[in-house]
Amino acid sequence: MDANSLYPGFEVHDIESDVGVRIRTRTGGRGSPLLLIHGHPQTHVIWHKVAPALAEHFTLVIPDLRGYGDSSKPRGEADHANYSKRVMARDMLRVMQKLGYSRFGVLGHDRGARVAHRLAIDHAQAVQRLAVLDVAPTLAMYEQTSEAFARAYWHWFFLIQPASLPERLIEADPAAYVREVMGRRSAGLSPFDPRALREYERAFALPGAAHGVCEDYRASAGIDLEHDRMDREQGVRLTLPLLALWGQDGVVQRCFKPIEEWKRVADDVRGGPLPCGHYIAEEAPEALLSEVLPFFAETA
Repeated sequence: MDANSLYPGFEVHDIESDVGVRIRTRTGGRGSPLLLIHGHPQTHVIWHKVAPALAEHFTLVIPDLRGYGDSSKPRGEADHANYSKRVMARDMLRVMQKLGYSRFGVLGHDRGARVAHRLAIDHAQAVQRLAVLDVAPTLAMYEQTSEAFARAYWHWFFLIQPASLPERLIEADPAAYVREVMGRRSAGLSPFDPRALREYERAFALPGAAHGVCEDYRASAGIDLEHDRMDREQGVRLTLPLLALWGQDGVVQRCFKPIEEWKRVADDVRGGPLPCGHYIAEEAPEALLSEVLPFFAETA
């Protein structure tokens, strides 16, 4: 498997998070624990360019989200609750706990940043610092959807269609879906190591993968918004240090004001744009490291 060549020296674990749900996880490095959570349509492989440098300072825990990669892909429930960010965040917490970590930093990209946001809200005692890559809060992005955003993030509205139309269309050519979603972004496919791209295509073609991904997005357009609105109504905010980074050439930069939106839900926010598009860890690894190494070093 190409993923093994991208993470030499890292160990692979299958950690049971829930009944019948296993989370594929890689671990490596030394120092205080740092959880890295990937986005769509990728897997834990997205971190391969920054993992060696991070591993010199932190013990890295790098899972595949449920529904993605080599983690379990359960059938979605009627209300999609088993793919809510609340449940996906609980997966991450249980992974960390079973590896022996009660307090840790979290770095999340895209869908992983949404899981990380919920993890830091629901389990504030566990998360020391949080960095989110190329997202504004989910509720803000849905409430401020414009024509420009809908055209650029068409997959948000395709994937939430009722089962099993989007699943059948994706399963007809999973590799084409991966290349279309990733290749339409500002940098095209050029930033991706061929081994990583092959791994994303392999994972997306696994049985149940299309359904798991759709359920992730269906949950975000439904039950996740309910949870986010409840937090807003109850005045629940993030109080930990939060670093928000995004691509200066990406859709989040064009359609939203990320720092302002994160300040609506968090007390201690810093960050800014990096010289890249959406896939920061693969497009601009050195720029990302220059931001996250000092940020997370304060927890070391």
